[in-house]
Amino acid sequence: MVLGMFASHRVSDPMTAPALRWGILGAGGIAGHFAAAVHEATASTVVAVGSRDQGRADAFAQAHGIPAAHGSYAALVADPSVQAVYVASPHSEHREHALLALAAGKPVLVEKAFTRSRAEAIEVFAAARAASLLAAEAMWSRYLPHYDAIARTITAGTLGEVVHVHADHSQLLWPNGPQRLWDPALAGGSLLDLGVYPVAFADLILGGLTDVRATGTLTPEGVDATAVISARGATGGQAVLTSSMAGAAACTATVVGTQARIELDGRFYQPTTMRLIATNGELLDTFTPEHQFHGFRYEIAEFARTLATGAIETERMPHATTLAVMDVLDQARAQLGVRYPGE
Repeated sequence: MVLGMFASHRVSDPMTAPALRWGILGAGGIAGHFAAAVHEATASTVVAVGSRDQGRADAFAQAHGIPAAHGSYAALVADPSVQAVYVASPHSEHREHALLALAAGKPVLVEKAFTRSRAEAIEVFAAARAASLLAAEAMWSRYLPHYDAIARTITAGTLGEVVHVHADHSQLLWPNGPQRLWDPALAGGSLLDLGVYPVAFADLILGGLTDVRATGTLTPEGVDATAVISARGATGGQAVLTSSMAGAAACTATVVGTQARIELDGRFYQPTTMRLIATNGELLDTFTPEHQFHGFRYEIAEFARTLATGAIETERMPHATTLAVMDVLDQARAQLGVRYPGE
């Protein structure tokens, strides 16, 4: 094994980022993961949570040591102690809630998928630009050190020409999972919840995706249970991306080049081990993450650093990248016949 062939990542220690006072809009499971990462892995704090149900907000605040609990989202974004808002509501509500925060003068980090569609994302980013406020998608994987190491290794030419990318994200979440995953009114389906990860990964590797083709299966409610996307990257490589909420898989990913390949263990979108392997099968290098848990720490830290500079978009997930990913998801949904209310 030839150590050191993976390029070093450039991701700074999250604990060194400026401290922010966060307000969390929504009191579900993902919000709990965010609150834990803020408190345990960054210098920031969560000072308020908002829910439509005061009792639910109170319970969340007590569970996570948050001083203020609001029974409405309007009260949360108006809270003067809140410096930035994390939107953790269902996909169907992201546009409305991001605009609510921006209208209150608060920079906003919106859980992935950013909105239901590219058109809604354009509207949110336009509002952020008009108000000179930071708005970013919480596609937390794109902020992770191993993603940066992959991108830098490819740029260094270690893989040669990238031939194809394969990534799968399949979890058994239907038919017995949460309502938001199968309800069209809540922008359900595997693509926006799971498929966004493989698409964002391939976008990083291949520099944008074109020639999008999608097949899959729909639930009786009309959302995608399984989706398979094939696409061509701007650099010429191919991508095969799969997502399913009808069955569980290892959730691995592979980047294949003419001189070497990178294999990512499952779950590829979390801090994970990856290997650089020569075309003859020789193991060239191994990357092991420094932190296995609280992967959200990196997006939280970059958001805080970006806010301190006065910029309105983050380096690792700029507006154009969110729009490119949403465009692929739009095309895939259209080809599968998935339409949400009002579209």
